[in-house]
Amino acid sequence: MKIRIFLLLTTLFIAIFGAYHIKSITHAESNKMNTHITGTKIETATFSGGCFWCSESDFEKAEGVISVISGFTGGTEKNPSYKDVSSGKTSHLEAVQIRYDADRITYRELLELFWKHIDPTDPGGQFVDRGSQYRSAIFYHSQMQRQLAEESRKALEDSGVFDQPLVTEILPYTAFYEAEDYHQDYYKKNPLRYQFYRYRSGRDQFLEAVWKDRKTTLPKAAESGTSKYSKPDDDTIRKKLSPLEYEVTRKNGTEPPFDNAYWDNRKEGIYVDIVSGEPLFSSKDQFKSGTGWPSFTRPIEAGNIIEIEDKSLFMVRTEVRSRHGDSHLGHVFTDGPAPTGLRYCINSASLRFIPRENMAEEGYGEYVNLLK
Repeated sequence: MKIRIFLLLTTLFIAIFGAYHIKSITHAESNKMNTHITGTKIETATFSGGCFWCSESDFEKAEGVISVISGFTGGTEKNPSYKDVSSGKTSHLEAVQIRYDADRITYRELLELFWKHIDPTDPGGQFVDRGSQYRSAIFYHSQMQRQLAEESRKALEDSGVFDQPLVTEILPYTAFYEAEDYHQDYYKKNPLRYQFYRYRSGRDQFLEAVWKDRKTTLPKAAESGTSKYSKPDDDTIRKKLSPLEYEVTRKNGTEPPFDNAYWDNRKEGIYVDIVSGEPLFSSKDQFKSGTGWPSFTRPIEAGNIIEIEDKSLFMVRTEVRSRHGDSHLGHVFTDGPAPTGLRYCINSASLRFIPRENMAEEGYGEYVNLLK
C-alpha cells in the first residue's frame, strides 16, 4: 500500500513538474528554440510613441513583425499597473515591444515606421495624451541599435520635415512590463472604441498633414555622412558574394575552421570588409590562435567596428559587425595575448585581404606605415 502511494505521489509530482517545465520552456525559451530550429533571426525593438494601442496597431501591420506587446518601460518601479502609469504616478512610459524577423524587416525600417507615426517635436506627450508617460522615446537593446537610432534621428533632422527641434529621446533599454490583457490587441477587441479614440486624438490628421506630400522614404544616414564606405543594396551584394560569404555576412553564419582563406595567412597587408571595403584589421595585429579562424588583437580602425551582445546558441557572447557594411564578422573574446588581451575571432568570408604592395593602388596607402 505504501509503495502504491509513493508511486502515485511520484507520478503526480513528475506530471506537475513536467507541465511546469514545459510551460517555462514555452514562455522563456521558445524564441531561442524557434530561432535555432528554423534559422529565423528574431530580434527585439522597444519604442514609446504615446498611446500604445495606436503604436501596437501601426507596427503589427508591417511585414516581418512577429508580435507587438503593449506595456511600460523606462521607469524604476517594478510591475507597474496601467492605472499607475497612465496617471503619471510612475516614471514609466507607455511603450510597445516588438519581436521581428530581421531577415524580412530591418531595424532601420522599424525606425522609419516609428518616426512616421509620432510627433517627435512634442516634449509633453503625444497628441491628445499629455504627460511625460506619453512622450516619445527609442529604447535601444544594443550599441548597434543606438547608433542606428541616432543616425536615423539626425537624418530626419537634416531632412527639413519638421520646423521644430526633435525631442524624442534615445535611451538604454532596462526592463519591459506587459500591460494588462485587455490592452493587448485593443484595436482588434474593441474596434469601434479604438477608432473613435484614434480619430479624436488628432494623430492621423497630424501625420497626414506632415507626410502626405513627402517622399515615402526618409533620407538614409549614410547619404548625409562623409564616409566613402557604404553597404550596397541586397541584389548587388548577392551578385558580388559567394553563397558562403553571403551566409556569413548577411545571415550571421560561421565558416568551417581550418578550411577558410586567411586562418593561416602570413602575408603583410590589411583586411577590409568584403561588402563595404572599410578597413578592419592589420596583419601586424594578427596572431595564430589555434582556433582555425583568423584572429586579431585589435581593429585597425576602432570606429569601423560595432560590438553587440549575442545571446544565441544559449550563451552570451560579443558579436563583431562592421559599421558601414553592417556585415557579421565574428566575435571578440577576452582570452587574447598582450597588449590588449583580446581575441577578435573573425570569419575569412567577411574579409578581403589587400597585400601591402597593392594598398596604395587600391586607396589604402595611409595604412602602409602601420605595418612597419
